[in-house]
Amino acid sequence: MSNGNISPPTQQMQCMEVWGGSQLTERGVSFGGLDAWIYSKPYGGAPSGGDVYYASSCASGRISRLLLADVAGHGVSVANTAADLRTLMRRFVNHLDQTEFVRRLNQQFTAMSKTGAFATAIVTTFFAPSRRLSVCNAGHPRPLLYRSTEGKWILLSHDAPATRRLANLPLGMIDVTEYEQFDIELTPGDCVLTYTDALMESCDADGEMLGEEGVLRILNLLGEMEPQPLVGALVREIATRYPENLSDDDATVMVVRATGGQSSYPFMEKLKALGRFGGMLVRSLRPGAERPPFPDLNLANIGGSIIPPLNQRWRVPPR
Repeated sequence: MSNGNISPPTQQMQCMEVWGGSQLTERGVSFGGLDAWIYSKPYGGAPSGGDVYYASSCASGRISRLLLADVAGHGVSVANTAADLRTLMRRFVNHLDQTEFVRRLNQQFTAMSKTGAFATAIVTTFFAPSRRLSVCNAGHPRPLLYRSTEGKWILLSHDAPATRRLANLPLGMIDVTEYEQFDIELTPGDCVLTYTDALMESCDADGEMLGEEGVLRILNLLGEMEPQPLVGALVREIATRYPENLSDDDATVMVVRATGGQSSYPFMEKLKALGRFGGMLVRSLRPGAERPPFPDLNLANIGGSIIPPLNQRWRVPPR
């Protein structure tokens, strides 16, 4: 996948913006250092489904976060869950470290587990100055990584220590205190693709389930292709391999590509972001109100916005 003369997504994420939901969509968004394309089709032509996707950009444009969750169920209950997840995304929009965000995700689903609510999810946080992508997988199909220097897709995974094999169960199963994370560095042109299980549970032409390896094989068979048409080509290829494919569940695909750039917001946009934060701070004083999106007290997060070399200090150690 080349990185030159390519039309970027039409929507540029603004300061402290959270975008997404659980409805039908096929669109692209740009962040600091990343372009993303999301395709999501709810089951049965419903207005919204059980696949929930969100993207956020911090106040400085250096931190981009993406969430893809496959929530058990459909309808109103999942729509309410999607709204709650948006609130959580907004609360942690300025956090560089995603550890607490993932912990709160699990606590939220654990509290709802009596009603049968649980989810698998992929959470990724990209820090544009250091080009580091932090990945957390909670029982979800493994992401796929495309290295532009190698020209092929591979499974993106991380072996957890033998003593912590239960750390990455689906959200809401048990009250896990900390989920495993790992970091990778993305160079311009590198891509990461995530998807929900409707793709891997589809069948090949011989009736055998594709699984992760089957989805990976199809991606590599499609050959070199830009991310936006790749998403559509992957969905069409899987749908045509077997009559019932992608017809009995929600289906979502999300692909991000590193651009090597960084967001540079105009002064007025930064001023608007400050005003939005001030408004959230005032509203948070009311009993039961949502907490304002304070940044985490991290040297790269706080100091890096003032002294750029401090941005390079950000490295998430293996957990």
